[in-house]
Amino acid sequence: MTRFLRATARVLGRSVAIFVPVFLVATFVTFALRALSGLSPANLQLGESATPEAVAAIEHQWGLDRPFLTQYADWFGDLLRGDLGTSWHNGAEISRLLAEGAVISLSVAGLALLIGVVFGFGFGVLAALRRTTWVDRAVTGVMTFISVMPSFVVGIALVGVLAVGLGWFPSAGYAPAERGFGVWLAHITLPAIALSFDTVSDVARQLRAGLVAAYRENYVTGAVVRGLGPHRIFFRHVLRNGIGPSLAVLGLKFPNLLGGAVVTEAIFGMPGFGQFAAGSAQRGDVPAVQGVLVVSVVLVVVFNLLVNLILARVAPASARGV
Repeated sequence: MTRFLRATARVLGRSVAIFVPVFLVATFVTFALRALSGLSPANLQLGESATPEAVAAIEHQWGLDRPFLTQYADWFGDLLRGDLGTSWHNGAEISRLLAEGAVISLSVAGLALLIGVVFGFGFGVLAALRRTTWVDRAVTGVMTFISVMPSFVVGIALVGVLAVGLGWFPSAGYAPAERGFGVWLAHITLPAIALSFDTVSDVARQLRAGLVAAYRENYVTGAVVRGLGPHRIFFRHVLRNGIGPSLAVLGLKFPNLLGGAVVTEAIFGMPGFGQFAAGSAQRGDVPAVQGVLVVSVVLVVVFNLLVNLILARVAPASARGV
């Protein structure tokens, strides 16, 4: 237990040491978007024919005539209190707008991650246990095939076959969980499956490689000599020492799931995080885009922290390299 606490403290310390400068740089660059873009709320509210006096009045109202560093300090202070500012487009609180879309996107990404973990680990273990056989070759071939399938192509195929053709799932839209768990799950299943293919293939291939490498280690040979059964060898020695790379790859997949939500939500007509980000960028709503970027950074860092903590518990040797 003491060793686990030390490993956890070490992972937390390293993660915080990395997170703080990354967060500061990311927020500064994010806030600099407005100055670099040359956009102004006057463009949204008055149009291109606005007079210089009217533009100056609106920018003064939003505090954009103050020095850049002063604006950043005020914005960063509000950010630490959970205030992401106000939308130039409709004057609504960005935190509320983001919360509405984030619930949808995190539901889809969470289910996609669950599918990726369950099927990725299942196929990876199957290939490792049947290594060098036709089962191993078949699993490897299938994983290679689905890894090159773009999520939008998979999404369109799923809509055409399972939604329109067979009528098993709704073809578009989103239903909140308040309307019933089954209805909610039906609406997020197809987009989650479309997003999960890359995660399934990468987790399976990394797990298979890690397990096969673990089987070649001397401690496995020693366990066989001591008469330990195959199941005990696998779960006590092979799985624990070979699972590290597949867990680490999950930390890289979460940003991909959030990024892929833009295309997937467009296909399935879901007003999620990605659609909100795309719409805000097209309108030139800089505060909303800044809010999306900041929340994305926080989500990715928190998820990677959780993955590192799991690595410290399950595979301490892998966690030392994090």
